[in-house]
Amino acid sequence: MKYDVLQIIGAAVTVVFAQGLIRLVIHPDDRGLLGWLPGGFVPVLLAHAALVATGVVLAGRSHAQAKAAGRRE
Repeated sequence: MKYDVLQIIGAAVTVVFAQGLIRLVIHPDDRGLLGWLPGGFVPVLLAHAALVATGVVLAGRSHAQAKAAGRRE
């Protein structure tokens, strides 16, 4: 059950921040959820990319752990 929740959280983080990353590239003035970060476009872009990567890693590892525990095929 723990790995299912972690996989859902990882997928949600990936989806939300990937959408924000794409929107940021198309409309650089609209910073979205991370608009409060200081420094301009590049730090916000890097933060979005890091959060997308974190979500992918979290979802992938959670899936692998659930598979090892016999909850996935």
